[in-house]
Amino acid sequence: MTTIMHQTDFGDWVRQHGARIEDWLAHHLPGQDRVPGRLHEAMRYSALGGGKRMRPLLAYAAGELAGAAPEQVDVVAGAVELIHAYSLVHDDMPCMDDDVLRRGRPTCHVQFNEPTALLVGDSLQTLAFELLARLPVCTDARQQLRLIALLAEASGANGMAGGQAFDLASVQSALTLPELESMHQRKTGALIRAAILLGAGCGDGVDDPTLEALDHFAKAAGLAFQVIDDVLDAEADTATLGKTAGKDAADGKPTYVSLLGLRDARSLANELYSRALGALDPLGPSAGRLRELAAFIVERRH
Repeated sequence: MTTIMHQTDFGDWVRQHGARIEDWLAHHLPGQDRVPGRLHEAMRYSALGGGKRMRPLLAYAAGELAGAAPEQVDVVAGAVELIHAYSLVHDDMPCMDDDVLRRGRPTCHVQFNEPTALLVGDSLQTLAFELLARLPVCTDARQQLRLIALLAEASGANGMAGGQAFDLASVQSALTLPELESMHQRKTGALIRAAILLGAGCGDGVDDPTLEALDHFAKAAGLAFQVIDDVLDAEADTATLGKTAGKDAADGKPTYVSLLGLRDARSLANELYSRALGALDPLGPSAGRLRELAAFIVERRH
């Protein structure tokens, strides 16, 4: 893949918006000085101080394209990240992927305990919808209801949760490429797609052709993200990843690497990257940040 030339301020933009969503989450997560303090402490432990913040960044980039106020995009970016954080807490539990390391530190159930981790996931999920329902995001209240429904669908049985169920049922199974893509369109892709469409829906939103272009971009970028995750799980070490390297292979999970091999998996990621960029062609320079984030997705090392 030929690396695209980034704008000189892309790194600054990522750092600024990463700090912005961290501050927003810190403000809206309940303080551990409030009862029940241990639950609130565990919620903050799980949602703050780590991660790439890729989903909020995608929401901010789409919100900029839509001309939405940053304060409006904060809400959807924060809601998506809370859903993502809840999913990681539950995914790491012994009844799911049974992992002990996340973002370079003990997973929530290890640091606290399993019952607390279960309640942390429940509480982060419900907080996401509480904030998205309560805080102003859209000019039209009906549009905000549509965004709430979009996030709910992306998070539930037709999206992320359904993808996780598919994943658990596929251990020690040989999936075809279409079956693997279908699983990851739900497990990983649905929330990435939601982040982009939620950002684009803030304020007055965007017109239908723009929304369709963003939808095509989101589906390609979401799959590319998962392909690279599989590649890194096979290539990188635990210290670099901040989570247990090689665990998918050890657990007998079907991945793009197990199905295609490392070389062809990277080729697929590059193909998806090209497809994502092509989807943005009609949007011109206004989609510049999304193009940079697509490159960031496929070029990352953790």
